[in-house]
Amino acid sequence: MLIRREDGAGGKYMAEFLKKHIISRFGDNRLGEISLADMDDSSDFDGYVFTTDSYVVSPPIFRGGSIGSLAVCGTANDLAVMGAKPYAMSLALIIQEGFKVSDFEKIMNDVERWVKELDVKLITGDTKVVSANVEIIANTSGIGIRNSALDHNISVVKEYRDYPYNWVRDCGLREGDAIIVSGCVADHAVAIMLSREFDFDIDVQSDVYPVWLFVKEALEVGGITAMKDPTRGGLANALNELAEKSGVGIYIEEERIPIREEVKGFCEVLGLDPLSMANEGKVVMGVVEDMAEDVLKALHKAGQKYAEIIGYATSEFEEVVVETEIGTKKVLPPPTADPIPRVC
Repeated sequence: MLIRREDGAGGKYMAEFLKKHIISRFGDNRLGEISLADMDDSSDFDGYVFTTDSYVVSPPIFRGGSIGSLAVCGTANDLAVMGAKPYAMSLALIIQEGFKVSDFEKIMNDVERWVKELDVKLITGDTKVVSANVEIIANTSGIGIRNSALDHNISVVKEYRDYPYNWVRDCGLREGDAIIVSGCVADHAVAIMLSREFDFDIDVQSDVYPVWLFVKEALEVGGITAMKDPTRGGLANALNELAEKSGVGIYIEEERIPIREEVKGFCEVLGLDPLSMANEGKVVMGVVEDMAEDVLKALHKAGQKYAEIIGYATSEFEEVVVETEIGTKKVLPPPTADPIPRVC
């Protein structure tokens, strides 16, 4: 038996692969409240959260960003959805011999831009040059810290119910919580495809962005019970993870999901589902019902003008159910894998 691409592409197959070969060995490992088996976006120790991620996107420079943008923003986003302020990072690079210095400079410019924007310190790293056909691979690890916005958010949640967590957890949804998505979905995956061989005359840029810059504004309002960044496997995978880990169902209204018309049209032509396609600058939030409108207003004020309440958590069923634009209802299953390889 050989390892397949799907085993590392997000979705159902990767989860099965990780549980069989890694979680079975190290799942009980923990230094705080979050174990490896929890498979949350980060784990915690001594009042910090810690995460790591590797990036193999092809091409390494694409519409709206580069592997440098992804390396900083992607790891920072895994910290931010825990409610943590990104604080410090490492950067490790594997570069193909013969890679253009001019392209490498563009990538490093993007790294520099976003660490400055986030006020994150890049404090350690490693570089290797190899003859293998990899172009460039990046790995970043990140540490996030507690902050007053996180503490305020949790205190607001506790005004409505018991919340036994020290961070915002992807298992924190309860019946009645509103589901918010912070903006238009599938932009990143479509931008990657357009940066490859597809000759479509549409202007779609990657949404790669450090979500902490607007998540902190939402936390300062309070009432956020769960968060997930819908990267590989897209919105569909994020919603299914939130539902499964929280032990609730999620009801979504399709017409409320923000999708650009050009993205929708592109996906229809190629037979792709935009709900299963990767994003790199979006967040899915569960919010106490009474606070949902205030959180939504905070997101709009922070520049996320397409943020929308798309549904709610329910105890009536365990799946993610979508009410379509014509009024029918269907189960939205988790994707088996991200439909587009090497998008991040």
